Amino acid sequence: MPGVIAAGHPVTAQAGADVLRDGGNAVDSAVAAMLASFVAEPLLTGLGSGGYMLVAGQGQEPVLLDFIVEVPGRNGVTERAPLRAVEVSFGDAVQSFHVGPSSAGIYGAPAGVFEANRRYGSVSLAELAARAIELAEQGVEVTSQQAYLFEILAPIITTGPECSASYFPRGRPPRVGEVLALPELAQGIALLAEEGPAPFYTGEVAAGVVALLESLGGVVSAEDLAAYEVVTRTPLEVPFRDRVVLTNPPPSAGGVLLAYALSLLQREAPGASPEGLVAVMQAAQAERTPEFLSGLDRPGFADCFMTNRLGSTTHISVLDSNGLACSVTCTNGEGSGVVVPGTGLHLNNMLGEEDLSPLGFFTHPPGRRLPSMMAPTLVLGPDGDPELVLGSAGSNRIRSALLQVILNAIDGGLDIEQAVKQSRLHFEQGVVYAEPGIELGGLEQAGYEIARFRAPNLFFGGVQAVRKDGRSGRLSGAGDPRRGGVALAA
Repeated sequence: MPGVIAAGHPVTAQAGADVLRDGGNAVDSAVAAMLASFVAEPLLTGLGSGGYMLVAGQGQEPVLLDFIVEVPGRNGVTERAPLRAVEVSFGDAVQSFHVGPSSAGIYGAPAGVFEANRRYGSVSLAELAARAIELAEQGVEVTSQQAYLFEILAPIITTGPECSASYFPRGRPPRVGEVLALPELAQGIALLAEEGPAPFYTGEVAAGVVALLESLGGVVSAEDLAAYEVVTRTPLEVPFRDRVVLTNPPPSAGGVLLAYALSLLQREAPGASPEGLVAVMQAAQAERTPEFLSGLDRPGFADCFMTNRLGSTTHISVLDSNGLACSVTCTNGEGSGVVVPGTGLHLNNMLGEEDLSPLGFFTHPPGRRLPSMMAPTLVLGPDGDPELVLGSAGSNRIRSALLQVILNAIDGGLDIEQAVKQSRLHFEQGVVYAEPGIELGGLEQAGYEIARFRAPNLFFGGVQAVRKDGRSGRLSGAGDPRRGGVALAA
């Protein structure tokens, strides 16, 4: 079944494209690519991660599969090891992350992979996992983007001996062109393919996770893992121009804020200036209040939020020739630095993400889904069929990256490759961050503090997008060069 896939690494994209060529559908392709990304992009995703998958097309009701990381603590244990603060430099900006055993939340990736395959798969999970297992056993050549990530995230990787041994087998960050094999990850993926998610939530892997974290001061318990399940949600829907945008609903935060920004721009004529775009970003950021965050779990929150005002990682996008679209975003945060021996499972550090805990660390109640900025998104064309499939990595920059790519494609009329490559800006905490090529004079005159980047940077996200031309039916895609993204047609 021919189609097109965009992903954050050539190996990831190739795994998905091969499945399309062999007759698999868009979800089959996305699942194979997800598993390959665990190997090729191991620091930002993996078996210890969580995410969301948005599926639509072929006349079926759109569905959002929520397998994001959940807050532990069902057993009542509150004593935990302190978080470890680590500063990561993006060159022109520095961001602080917090890692260690207490940063690990309840992972959802094993359950999410299995549920996607169960619901939509036309190919067995064992077949879809075969390439990822082979890659993990034989190794993947390190690209320049991955080498950069290994370098800047080295302070996290070296916090745990198993983590350091897994990713730095030569005692240092892998360099461009070197091959990195992850044999224990191969075993973990094979276990998932053969037995499903049970070992990771109630079986041998779960027992290993709990025992390790108990010894180190983490709080993930057997009760937490056994209670985890994938949640099916109805996507948030917002009109934009003569189209409809589908995105991640509450309790995720990113989709609501993206929808709010699009609705503000819907009132304006196409062609937002940098000043107008920053004003919209500022309005959306201002809504991320304590009341907003505490209300995300409330039924009907999105409708109430939008009505009262309008009167984050790696991503894979797939669109097949039958019109089935799949948009899936996964994240391990930056990783906790804790790898469970014998499994290749690098636990996430989502509880240590300041962006996900703006009211303070460990303030979310047990069982709460973290209010992620991740927002897998679909744009339905005037005919109601998927026209644009996209999503992004990049923490708080996800919503601004997606907003600008949608505007570039719909309002600007750019082809999808140009829409993704176009220079970006982002507003946060009073500062406008900007890539080269954007006229900033009006913003400077308005008194904004400007943080200029000297070149396009992964700080501004990694949008992977595919598109169907409404007139010709031609499929095209674009991988974000900021994160080494690649698009392949099958």
